[in-house]
Amino acid sequence: MATSEPRRLSIEIARYPLKNPFVISRGSKTEAVTLVATITQGQASGRGECTPYARYGESVESVASAIESARAAIESGAGRAELQGLLPAGAARNALDCALWDLDAKMSGVPAFRLAGLREIAPCVTAYTLSVGTPEEMARAAQAAAGRPVLKVKLAGAGDAERLAAVRAAAPQAELIVDANEAWRPENLDENFSACAAAGVALVEQPLPAGDDSALARTKWPIATCADESVHDRKGLAALRDRYQFVNIKLDKTGGLTEALALAAEAEKLGFDLFVGCMVASSLAMAPALLLTGRARFVDLDGPLLLAQDRAHGLRYDGSTVFPPDPALWG
Repeated sequence: MATSEPRRLSIEIARYPLKNPFVISRGSKTEAVTLVATITQGQASGRGECTPYARYGESVESVASAIESARAAIESGAGRAELQGLLPAGAARNALDCALWDLDAKMSGVPAFRLAGLREIAPCVTAYTLSVGTPEEMARAAQAAAGRPVLKVKLAGAGDAERLAAVRAAAPQAELIVDANEAWRPENLDENFSACAAAGVALVEQPLPAGDDSALARTKWPIATCADESVHDRKGLAALRDRYQFVNIKLDKTGGLTEALALAAEAEKLGFDLFVGCMVASSLAMAPALLLTGRARFVDLDGPLLLAQDRAHGLRYDGSTVFPPDPALWG
């Protein structure tokens, strides 16, 4: 895409201390470390934030290097369509893709949601995440968040039935989603699904390891399952239809909003319901994902709620309701 004004790409690391340690089956962290790509053209600047994720072989250094590898093309005017061929799905492409969406919105004066063919972005309810802990720790966290309509409960394998029972007792009215982050095994699926059914769980996210989840196809489980680590972009999506009823769309997996919108359309065509998720990051990372929420059954965009302090011009949250972004933030 030819441009009349030169572009400049800059990259920065942003660190956000968390209110409390964030613990899942694979480990814990006390800060969110992200990369922000800024593309400036004339008086306009577009930004995109991504979170390198070790589970997918990413680090701050590797993602920064991948972004740098696209510098010449981006500064020469490559657009969102060209970017899809420059980098694979993942955090680096996400930062650049979202920055290009933001830049296009700023330069055209047309909001990103309209560029995506939407009439509006409506406020939506986000799940609120409870980290893995002892049943007693998780009960205290659930009690503190019991007024929120949807809780996402992180699990870790052994002891999950006790964790679930404790959370349900402490938050009897909340809709519960559980996320095992690949920690269950085929031999304990019956036990864990039974515990979920007893707790009135609405959805089970990624119970088995990606690539080793065929056991989900052998039985009709009492609760719907959602693919997270098992699905990144459209490739391989059709092969998951016998195992999952939902797909979790995260921009850091899809490599940006462009592929996320395409993945959502393909998933719906194949009969999946949609879950819009996130990594732990600032409002800048959440804002583009809000363009997907109108078509999703579940939304988990609570990253900024877990930070000790969000970035300037952050999203507005009223309890668990998140509102569309101010253009000063994104889009």
